[in-house]
Amino acid sequence: MIDATPEADAAPVAGATLADQADQADQVERERRARHRAERVRNRRSSSGAPRRFMALGCASAILSVSAFGAVAASAADETKLASARDQASVSADSVSSAADGDVIAAPVSIAKRPTVTSGLSTAAVPFTGGTQVTVAGEQLDQVAQVAVGGAAAPIVAASPEQLTFQVPAVADTALGDVAVAFTDAAGAPVVVTTPGTATVAGAAAPASLAAQLTEIDEAALHAPTQALTLTYTSNPAIDAQLGYVLTYWSSYNTAQYTVLSGVDCANFTSQSLVARGWAMDAGWYYDQATGTMSPSWSSSTAMRDWLYSRPDLATPLDDSQRGLVKVGDIAQFDWDGSGDRDHTAVVTRVEHTANGTAVWVGGHTKDADFWNVDEALASGGGSVTYFSLR
Repeated sequence: MIDATPEADAAPVAGATLADQADQADQVERERRARHRAERVRNRRSSSGAPRRFMALGCASAILSVSAFGAVAASAADETKLASARDQASVSADSVSSAADGDVIAAPVSIAKRPTVTSGLSTAAVPFTGGTQVTVAGEQLDQVAQVAVGGAAAPIVAASPEQLTFQVPAVADTALGDVAVAFTDAAGAPVVVTTPGTATVAGAAAPASLAAQLTEIDEAALHAPTQALTLTYTSNPAIDAQLGYVLTYWSSYNTAQYTVLSGVDCANFTSQSLVARGWAMDAGWYYDQATGTMSPSWSSSTAMRDWLYSRPDLATPLDDSQRGLVKVGDIAQFDWDGSGDRDHTAVVTRVEHTANGTAVWVGGHTKDADFWNVDEALASGGGSVTYFSLR
């Protein structure tokens, strides 16, 4: 481009000839024609051109600076936001990681198993006289502390984690029918009965976060309970026959079959009831109906005691502290004077278990009775009482 020339340059030079002035005018015209239209030189003033250019350049620089600053600021803001977002993401990730770390189970918490019965009773029906041993299967059964049959305590004979055996207590001969069998642990909590295949979480591993929640939950609630176990008390034909004999002949003696020993007929009458029960005579215990001959063990209370001591297959001796094991049909013997001999023998005809203990009644001869309360007998005659629990 041709440099712009101020219009003042076109003014005539003082002292120049007309020819010179004409040449100067032509030169100016040629230069004017040679300029680019867009420069609009004629509209510019020489006195203000430089400052305007300076101001324009300054404004442009300012605008560019502001734009650049804005871009830098925006970029910085964006970078700040990105950094903040990265920090927040990192914090969130750390939080999630921390929370996850809190939920990670380093070692599963095992919930201790509680005793559970998983089978039915090995025997569904037993004689009311008790003594029958019944077995159940399950888990942790060695933790069972008590068994109750119809509300009466049943002695635990043997217990292992997988199996428990208890002895059925005797009841009155009028208390026949179904009774519930219940099990409790050492804390007095009921032991749950389940059927095979019932879902259970006892002993399953649980997250630590759940362990505290499970602490207050009764473990029984972790099992699906089933119908309570039921035991049926039935009559015993052998004992029914024995008891029937005693109640028939306690006051009207059976002289058609047996000799009566006046004043000391108690052991003789007890032996007769045992024959009615089904016991077989042998060389150690017998009665000869044809001759009336009888063994000492048949007719003497002390001799009967000694013979029964020698026959654990027939009887188990009990003292009065074991009265809870006594049942109908058992033998009771009294020592009135504390000499160690047995002074009176009778047959147990009734047993009642109450909250205050076990009450026993006996029937027999000499003291002719069908239901004589043992405690009343001791109160009136003194001395002590022992028993033989018969098989």
